[in-house]
This record gives sequence, structure tokens and C-alpha cells, in this order.
Amino acid sequence: MNSVSMAQKDGMLADSYTDNLIGTLLAIFGNLLVSISVSIQKQSHVTLAGNKDPRQYYYTKTWLLGLVLMVLGEGALFVSYAFAPLSLIAPLNAVSVISSSILGFLFLREKWKAQEFLKRYILTFLGCAMTAGGTYLFVTFGPNSHEKLNAENIVKHVISWPFLLYLLLGIIAFCLVLYYYKQRNANYLVLILLLVALLGSVTVITVKAVSGMIVLSIVGPLQLSYPIFYVMFVCMVATIVFQASFLAQASHLYDSSLIACVNYIFCTTFAIGGGAVFYQEFNHEDVLHICLFLLGCAICFLGVFLITKNKRKAKSFEPYVTMDMAKGIPTIHNKGWAVQPDYNGSFSYGALENNDSVAPVTLPVNHEQSVSPGPVSSYQPSELKKD
Repeated sequence: MNSVSMAQKDGMLADSYTDNLIGTLLAIFGNLLVSISVSIQKQSHVTLAGNKDPRQYYYTKTWLLGLVLMVLGEGALFVSYAFAPLSLIAPLNAVSVISSSILGFLFLREKWKAQEFLKRYILTFLGCAMTAGGTYLFVTFGPNSHEKLNAENIVKHVISWPFLLYLLLGIIAFCLVLYYYKQRNANYLVLILLLVALLGSVTVITVKAVSGMIVLSIVGPLQLSYPIFYVMFVCMVATIVFQASFLAQASHLYDSSLIACVNYIFCTTFAIGGGAVFYQEFNHEDVLHICLFLLGCAICFLGVFLITKNKRKAKSFEPYVTMDMAKGIPTIHNKGWAVQPDYNGSFSYGALENNDSVAPVTLPVNHEQSVSPGPVSSYQPSELKKD
């Protein structure tokens, strides 16, 4: 009997390692595809703006290729939750940060001397190395326990008292933070992304449940007929929508690199906590494995911070474009002052063009009345209307 039970335990352990490997590879592959797709779509926008192409961006082949890669990447990430523990999949979002940095160097067209390039991007190199090392640590020492996510197990986890207590504390914290954010106008980045992370912990729990039941329905008994599947699906969609809303609000107030760093740290922390409470992923792990796993996550956090810190260096001139409807001319601004009107035949909103090698374009001049040059703008709205 003992030999039979040991053989069964070894077989279950081997299956768990196999599932973890499949889920980890899918998550890495999905994050790589997502980062590549974003870079391709950005390059498509830049190419259209530089070539003065009148086509809409979604008609270009490069943008459509990026869309296909993004769908494939998100699909791989979704399926990965069905195989590997939640605490192992969530920190792997750091892979997209590393790949985005590498792709940024590939698309970089500036020519640097080796010493200047190393001085400028030493923090990025160090951050990538630390993130890769931390990823190796938490993947190696991450939780290996994984159960089949059928409807019965999901219901059992939902009504368990640890999750109910976790959900109650999360709702209270969410309401308090939302009150200070909305009623007290506390537009701090920490508060906004804390709302995102609290919603994100519920999102990843429901994503894993929905993904697990779909995969189990394909390879085994059907799980889609149980009400818990649709409850989890509705919660998943609702939390994703509210997350996107809060992230959009944060993007209007703060730098995107800072948002990416803080959001990764918060969402990963709450996702690991949600997996530990709901799916009890660390119940069968020893203290040494848990400590090394947490050390790997901490190293990843520091690495992502260093990568994004290098992108947040202040620039002496950061132009933005507004469309003056009275003049009908897109104008480049710097700190609220008009710097140079862009009147070279293109009225596409938001198109910044590199005119370093192009001679200045002659502005329209009213022949009836001369226009005196000024330090900021050399024309008046009334004169443009006459012309």
C-alpha cells in the first residue's frame, strides 16, 4: 500500500511540474508577443506620421500584424493561468518590461559613442539583469501545488472563510481609497494604482477560474453548465473594465513609465496574495522556498524600477500639439507657449515631424497688410481669415 501511494504521489508531482512548465512557457511567450505587438504598432504610427500618409493606422499591414500578435499573446497568457499557479504567472509580466527595453534599443536610431551609450543606459542594463535574475529565482522556487479547477473546487474556495475575510477587507479598503480619491480629490498615483491593484487581485482570481474551467471542459467533463462559471466570467469582465478606467485616469496625470513601475509592483503583490488566499498555493511549501520566491519577486521589483527610472529623465523640451480651430493650424507648444506653427501642408492632428533637413516653410502672408515678425507668432487670426 505504501509503495502504491508513493507512486501515486510521485505521479501527481510529475504532472504538477509539467503543468507548471507549460504555464510558465505560455506566460513568457505571451508577454513577449504582447511587447512585440506594442512596439510594432508604435512603429506603424511613427511611420505614418513621418511619411505624411493620409491612411488611417488600422489600415496598415504593420498595425494589423501587431494586433494579431497582441491577440495571440493575450490568449497565451489567458491559457497559462489554467496550468500554473497564479503566484507564478503574475510576476512574469516582468518579461514584457525586459523585452520592451530591448526592442527600444533596436528601434533606437540615435548614434551614440560606446561610452556615452553605456553612461546613459547603465541603469537599464542593470535593471534588465536584475529582473532576469529575479525571474529565475521565483520561477525556480515558486509554488508547485496545482489543482484541477472544476466547478466544485471553485465553489469550495469561494465560500471558504479565508477568502471571505480577504474579500471583506478588500472591499473596505477599496471603498476608503475610492472615497479619498473622489470626495477629497486626492489624485495621488499611489491611491489610483491601489484601486487598480485591489480590482486586479479579483481579476486574476476570476481569470484563473474561467481559464481553468474552459480548459477542463475541452479535455474532460463540461464545466460551462455550472452557474459559478458565469459568475466568475461577469466578475472578470467588470473588474477589467474598471481597471482600464482607473488606468486611463492615471495616464492623464502621471508619466507612463512611473505608472508601469508602480502598477507592476502593486498588481503583482496583490495577485500573489490573492493566489495564496483563494487557491492556497503556498500551503504545501516550506519556508525556504517561500523566502527565495519572495526574494526573487523583490529583485524583480527593483529591476523594473531601475528600467523605468531611466525612462523618466526630464527633457529640456517636450512639445505637444494642439489644433487651434480659429487659425486652423496645428501649433507646437512648450509649457503653454507657442513655439513654431506647423504649416507645411499637413493638418493631421498630433503629427510631430522631424524637419531638421528641411528648409523653413514660408508662411501665408496677407498682401494687403504687412506682418511684423514676433518672437512667438508672426501672424494674427484676422489676417489668416483674410488670406
